[in-house]
Amino acid sequence: MPMSPYVRSLRERVGHDLLLLPGVTAVIRDSDRFLLARQRDTERWSLIGGGIEPGETPHEAVAREVLEELGVTPGLGTIIGAYGGPLLETVHPNGDRVAYVTTAFECRLPSCALTLETEELLETGWFTRSDVDGLVRHEWIDTVLKDAH
Repeated sequence: MPMSPYVRSLRERVGHDLLLLPGVTAVIRDSDRFLLARQRDTERWSLIGGGIEPGETPHEAVAREVLEELGVTPGLGTIIGAYGGPLLETVHPNGDRVAYVTTAFECRLPSCALTLETEELLETGWFTRSDVDGLVRHEWIDTVLKDAH
């Protein structure tokens, strides 16, 4: 999904300066495997997730993100943890600086086919924790997966 109207309005005021933004992360697992997606902009593997919109609860946001990116409504479980800091700071290809603080939720998928959102994602795959170590990935997911394991 392109930049939200809320973030766009902030960017009109602050340009490329650092924004601290709240986000959500879906930790989707099947036994000992985790669902990861390879992002189009960085070509790195990561967990499904995105920003929380104004007026939206974190639970609503993670359900919306999974629906937008995978085409299914997840079952929501417990909170795994909250994450931030240097590993969640990034500079987007357009020069926008962002520091995310994300809340990770356990999520379950219904038994149906996924519909991949191709503007943001290149592919998805199921990986064991040891498989993830060999992927070009966003390093912060290691802590989330460790906490979820």
